[in-house]
Amino acid sequence: MRERIRRFLQRPGTVDLGPLRVHVVRANELEPSVRDLADADLGARAREARSRGDLGEFCALMREGARRALGLRPYDVQLLGMLGLMDGRVVEMATGEGKTLAGAMAAAGYALNGRRVHVMSVNDYLARRDAEWMGPLFELLDVSVGWVGQGSSPEERRQAYSRDVTYAPVSEIGFDVLRDRLRTEADRRVVPEPDVVVIDEADSVLVDEARVPLVLAGAAGVGAADPALAEIVRSLRARRDYEIDDEGRAVHLTSEGIAAVERALGGVDLYAGGDNGVISAVNVALHAHALLKRDVDYIVRDGKVQLVNESRGRVARLQRWPDGLMAAVEAKEALVQTESGEILDSITVQALISKYPTKSGMTGTAVAVAEQLREFYGLEVGVVPPNKPCVRADEPDRLYATRGDKENAVVAEIVKAHATGRPVLVGTLDVAESERLAMRLRASGLSCVVLNAKNDAEEAKVVAEAGAHGAITVSTQMAGRGTDIKLGGEEVARLGGLYVIGTGRFASSRLDDQLRGRSGRQGDPGTSVFFTSLEDALVTSYAPDAARMSFTPDEDGLVTDKRARWTVDHAQRVAEGANLEIHRNTWRYNKLIELQRGVLLEHRDAVLHGDAALREMTVRCPARVEELTASVGEEAVARAARQVALFHLDRCWAEHLAFLADLREGIHLRVLGRQNPLDEFHKAAVAAFAELLPEATARTAETFETVEVTAEGAALADAGLRRPTATWTYLVQDNPFGTEADRLLRGLKNRVLS
Repeated sequence: MRERIRRFLQRPGTVDLGPLRVHVVRANELEPSVRDLADADLGARAREARSRGDLGEFCALMREGARRALGLRPYDVQLLGMLGLMDGRVVEMATGEGKTLAGAMAAAGYALNGRRVHVMSVNDYLARRDAEWMGPLFELLDVSVGWVGQGSSPEERRQAYSRDVTYAPVSEIGFDVLRDRLRTEADRRVVPEPDVVVIDEADSVLVDEARVPLVLAGAAGVGAADPALAEIVRSLRARRDYEIDDEGRAVHLTSEGIAAVERALGGVDLYAGGDNGVISAVNVALHAHALLKRDVDYIVRDGKVQLVNESRGRVARLQRWPDGLMAAVEAKEALVQTESGEILDSITVQALISKYPTKSGMTGTAVAVAEQLREFYGLEVGVVPPNKPCVRADEPDRLYATRGDKENAVVAEIVKAHATGRPVLVGTLDVAESERLAMRLRASGLSCVVLNAKNDAEEAKVVAEAGAHGAITVSTQMAGRGTDIKLGGEEVARLGGLYVIGTGRFASSRLDDQLRGRSGRQGDPGTSVFFTSLEDALVTSYAPDAARMSFTPDEDGLVTDKRARWTVDHAQRVAEGANLEIHRNTWRYNKLIELQRGVLLEHRDAVLHGDAALREMTVRCPARVEELTASVGEEAVARAARQVALFHLDRCWAEHLAFLADLREGIHLRVLGRQNPLDEFHKAAVAAFAELLPEATARTAETFETVEVTAEGAALADAGLRRPTATWTYLVQDNPFGTEADRLLRGLKNRVLS
């Protein structure tokens, strides 16, 4: 009755999957009858059952196909998960319950019904692994499959997207969509029209990744950060010369810091009227120094700065921060500065996913974000029960007064567990912590394997062996690791199974749960516990008053005070709320931009696929069109008009995005005049966009009048109209370090107070 009431109220995670169970029951009844089918008949029979809507027979055929092709007989709960995905739900299946196979069977189910399917993952490794692992099943069913990774060439991408089912990271699909938007030849596009998407690690993709817009940038010269500024800010002292806000997202100079920087720069006035370039450069250098930590936010490898994705613990290859910040970090690390760039186009994960008519997903932790999945994507969550009950023991957190006390306790606990031969998996918060802990374990005479952003290529082997007798594995974020941890025999089970130790709470309880879920798979025994401290970044950033609490820890630093323990939970809830607000803010400001982008792309498609540009030039430049038609022919003139028009459309759109970025940077100051920043942003954005297409057309006509036109089209390069010679992707947070206007305001305030 309670569950029926919850479903009636549409609570998260309460979509009733019960009606789908009847198909699983029928599949069990039909299982013996499909065993004698020839391999060649299995795919055709499955396609026929799918077209008839006979899901019971379809389930039986899919089970038989998996048994033959993969040596895996899907559990009833895997068939239920498959049906939930085919019903357009996000299904929650615990770690180790076989989501990969359930997702592959669902993808095949859509493909056998004539649909084109993209299976989105969170990284290259999972996309390739799953496509190759599930390949024999797709082949048996006569369904073609391909995969896309960061290293895929344009032709490899085109071939992969032409298959019935394509596995790819969400970022690669997004960047391919962005690149296609800039194509000047229609036949060079690689991504087909979106149809069905099945999302692996759905909460990570749809919630965590959605806070970061995918941005395509073009080369525009070398970065220009001043190494001297990096030296100046390195000499500043925290809390005296600069202060970091409670959430660790913004930093500003104090009056003492302003004076110190001005002296170092030869007595300049940072806040004098006119050009604010110096103070902007100082602030960006300060952000690089104070807010971005090596081996936490980024690593340095092969002489280059590589970003670390917070929610995955992996290197975010080919991604950058906005140029000023990227150059400042490179200056901080005394590296050769890479090319800077300008934004050519962008897309949010939310906008990308919304283009698919049919959406579904799977993850081990969906219920916690069910409200967000409903709010942002219109997706409902259904929970699939485990095949075997989970018997893992999840112990209460062990809270310590200081980070040092906590790390001492973690090492002692690992030593104690290892002495029995029990395998231990330690989940750390960042690269630096994983390496620091590994060093301490080795100093204690223990051998361990480290998995972090510096060696993530080895992850499959490392994770697969983490359940062996006596194994100690130290890893950063486990979300999306994909590989099951199987216990090393009955002896390990007798010892209590895999022991999971977290060295601190993550900013999301879902990430904690994903770490816990590595133990206790398929009814295995296991234990999990988190060690936390009141000096952890989560607490100091989101519950800074904890430092002023009065309590008495024991001689080892252990804190049992209930208020202190509540503070850690509170800090995590605040962090989750802050990240949710970032997601909402990203969408609020990008929703209008997405609508404008749709209008622009409709116009661009008319130019790319038709003669819209030639017709416009015939009206605006009739004499030039007549002259060129007589000399090079109508086809060449149409091609030239199209090339010129596309160049200026793309150029005007890039300029519009730059204007919107500048507008967004200072829009929050409008609140001082009792104006709504979002409303004011929309007003200015609408007015600016109204001028975009007319301006692009005017520029096209001006260029068309003078550009050299041959049988090959317009000589744009000779006219000084060059497209970027290289493109890359940007990692752009939603003002994570505060706006430039905010920083300037704080500086002026400090100047007055001093």
